[in-house]
Amino acid sequence: MVTYARPRLLTADDKRYRAYVDGFKLQRKNNKAIRPPRQRDLFGGEAEAALRTWLAPQVELDDRRIIEYEERRNKRAFIKYREVDAIAVDERAIWAFEFKASRTASSLRRAVGQLQETRQILRLLRHTVRVTIMLVDTGIPASAAEVDALMASDHPPPRRPELLSEVLAALPILRLVDSLDAQGDGEMIDVLRFSLDDIIALVGAENLHLDWAADDEESDEEPAPRPTSSLYASSSDDKLPNDDDDNPLAAAMRKAGL
Repeated sequence: MVTYARPRLLTADDKRYRAYVDGFKLQRKNNKAIRPPRQRDLFGGEAEAALRTWLAPQVELDDRRIIEYEERRNKRAFIKYREVDAIAVDERAIWAFEFKASRTASSLRRAVGQLQETRQILRLLRHTVRVTIMLVDTGIPASAAEVDALMASDHPPPRRPELLSEVLAALPILRLVDSLDAQGDGEMIDVLRFSLDDIIALVGAENLHLDWAADDEESDEEPAPRPTSSLYASSSDDKLPNDDDDNPLAAAMRKAGL
């Protein structure tokens, strides 16, 4: 059984946190070279920055986006860190935001478990923890007919893509909302959807990596596994299934080319 204890919210310049980051960088430097960031990875980081800028005037965001906590497992305790993409904190509640750019609705399935853990940890600080996924839809099929056409094409994906409606129906904890004003109950995970055009309108196409053709032509083979003791959750899709599941740096460092 895994339990959590002693959470603290830190800024990115915290000394213990920086020492952890530096140690992780050294570990990665000693590993073999990894795939450089793809256009979609870079876009994910740019979309994240755009959404944080959009969010800031509407919600009073806290600079302490790093959670330090103890994970207790088999009578042993480990200090771990994870980043929240954006967070608001007051005397009564915490509001945590996850930014995700994806062309697959299934990416929400991977996010739910991670966000439930994050909420469990943050509830040690405040009883009420609201969670919102800000989803940038970069090509999620809009209808069953579109999925059928895709699967019948010359180069179909290895797995039939899910519709967003199918994922929402399968995961009742997710609730699609149309604004930040929707009242959260501290139990659901809200999903606020943005289109690619929304992000372009925010920052301009010239400031985004949008040439995804080379990414889409890559082999379907999975890249070599990467360390799971990562610090940052990625906002782009196409993560490995167990990437960032442990204590959400690897994904962000991939985006930075480190």
